[in-house]
Amino acid sequence: MIVTVTLNPSLDRTLEVESFDRGAVLRTSEPTLEAGGKGVNVTRALAANGVESIAVLPVGGSEGTELTSLLDAAAVAARLVPVSGRTRSNITVAEADGTITKLNEPGSTLTADELAAVTSTVASTVTAGDWVIISGSVPPEFSTEQLLALTSSLADRAVNLAIDTSGDALVASLAARPRLIKPNRAELAEVAGRPLDSISEVIAAAKGVRELGVEIVLVSLGSDGAVLVGPAGVIVGESHVEHPRSTVGAGDCFLAGFLSKFSVDETDVDAAMLEALAWGAAAASLPGTAVPEPGDIDYTNVQLVWQPDLDRPLVAS
Repeated sequence: MIVTVTLNPSLDRTLEVESFDRGAVLRTSEPTLEAGGKGVNVTRALAANGVESIAVLPVGGSEGTELTSLLDAAAVAARLVPVSGRTRSNITVAEADGTITKLNEPGSTLTADELAAVTSTVASTVTAGDWVIISGSVPPEFSTEQLLALTSSLADRAVNLAIDTSGDALVASLAARPRLIKPNRAELAEVAGRPLDSISEVIAAAKGVRELGVEIVLVSLGSDGAVLVGPAGVIVGESHVEHPRSTVGAGDCFLAGFLSKFSVDETDVDAAMLEALAWGAAAASLPGTAVPEPGDIDYTNVQLVWQPDLDRPLVAS
């Protein structure tokens, strides 16, 4: 099973406009409202494709109540931890040309007792061999020591740990030696401490992370595809989205696609990479943070590149 942990979930509202003009009065589409947060998105994508997953997350306030209702309506399995703070509410403005503007609230601080309740819930949910994904931003005032305490609570449970976060939290999480991390280009550059302007530079940075004890570094590169660096070597993949609508959550669906295959068969990494690319591309073609269902996933638009141009400049941010 795949268990996701989202420490700073959100109620995501998406509005579509023809173009975003600062200072103007804009007419928008009807809003799309979805349960959000990176781990929540992963579980939503897995559930939509018949893969068993449980999301663990703190919820509070009226936004938390609405988020809970959305998960229930989508038949997404979740273990909810009530907290005193209000679940944050994020706004995404999507333009007709695919440009995305996000307004993300910081979220509410978790008290020591609330974090202990989240940790206890995770521990009681997982069993040996499960994948546990800790992903997304962390709440305000959340320390690296608290993050490592959460990961260390899983150390004796024989689970496979995956991390998908950013900034100081990502750097700190490497001390837990997760089996897998899933940074994007900017996040990997933060870890490496230098810009990553080509595939070869991404590969070099990922190999550096592996030297710190991470088994698999799975890097999403947006329209530039993706790179995996693991025990079997390097895999480079490409995908094509003819009509992108929203990239919000596409990286989460990319990770969900990878683990939907890899969690049941670690011998076929190529197939897992293709699944990741296909799910990510499908998500980018959908509005808001909608997750792809089987009918949305097109495998003809993804491929592995056996002789990539390693020095080609990357264009995606």
